[in-house]
Amino acid sequence: MRATGLERFDGLADRFLADIEPLKEAGALVVGIYCTFAPVELVRAAGAVPVGLCGKKQAPIPAAERTLPANLCPLIKSSYGYAVTGTCPNFAASDLLVGETTCDGKKKMYEHLSKVKPLHLMHLPAATGAAQDAYWRDEVRRFQEFLEAATGNTITPEALGAEIRIQNEVRRLLARLLSTSAGTCLPISGLDMMLVSEAKSFCADPYAYAATLRDLLAELDALVAAGQSCVGSKARRILLTGCPVGRGSEKVVELVEQSGGVVVAAENCSGVKNFDLLVDETGDPLTAIAKRYLRIPCSVMTPNAGRFALLDRLTREFRPHGVIDLTWQCCHTYNVEAPLVKAHMLETHGLPTLHIETDYSESDTEQLRTRVEAFLELL
Repeated sequence: MRATGLERFDGLADRFLADIEPLKEAGALVVGIYCTFAPVELVRAAGAVPVGLCGKKQAPIPAAERTLPANLCPLIKSSYGYAVTGTCPNFAASDLLVGETTCDGKKKMYEHLSKVKPLHLMHLPAATGAAQDAYWRDEVRRFQEFLEAATGNTITPEALGAEIRIQNEVRRLLARLLSTSAGTCLPISGLDMMLVSEAKSFCADPYAYAATLRDLLAELDALVAAGQSCVGSKARRILLTGCPVGRGSEKVVELVEQSGGVVVAAENCSGVKNFDLLVDETGDPLTAIAKRYLRIPCSVMTPNAGRFALLDRLTREFRPHGVIDLTWQCCHTYNVEAPLVKAHMLETHGLPTLHIETDYSESDTEQLRTRVEAFLELL
């Protein structure tokens, strides 16, 4: 059984262009974002509209490989392929781009991308601490200055505070939605939770998005109270970790749920990492924003203890039967962490982990199906 409120999210990303049309006519700029490290609060406080541009489909990759090496992760190639083929309407609608120095592949891809559209690059430190906090705050301030110059609008503390509050509310609602799957009755599948979370990157109005989340939450709570689950009682509960997924790159999540499992939580930057941490609403807003975003436990951080702490918390809350660690091919930072994750989950929680390395194509789908089915049977 699927909650009827999910129908409102099915076409939310596709309605983005229609939603921003009156805003663009009024002079608002659209800022294309490629990573969760880019502070959306600043973009909105500048009177601009953020939109997610991270590539999640196979189609534009061949065009990207005319410039980029084939042995690069599909997320990077897909993102660049959309830019050079003109096949992503959200990229076409973007007036400015913001990148971040996470992995080496993305850093170098941004050099090519900056020739297509104006691009601001945020230089991300690879660790957290007092010195890194101060450095990153300067980068956030530099991003603020870029946005003010581009839009002609001053980002006031009042406007920034308002954006912090609504983004925190959205994060709380998404966390509350996910928590409905912590019990034995699961009112939402992993695929649908992915759809709802991904829609955050394609909403022109965060207040309207929050209202839609509240409506869905009320329905999910009612389903749980009535004992109505979207999966059978024998479904194996899976904690997904690793690289981000979305529409077009959801094949592993789809295979899990076609094979009798259910993804109860996704610890990745398209899932929990995207809404787990809140911005402190007291004190200097720029400092609070910088601190929140630098604590995202991405695999580019070293050491990356935050990822293991988050996995521990999700394991305690959602009680998975097993873990699937998804790595896109040639994503070296996540690949290096894979054996560490596997050992940690087994030694700390007694949970087996299936590590899958794949790309966006469908060529290995049946091989993956066999591996996923065998893993679920093992559980």
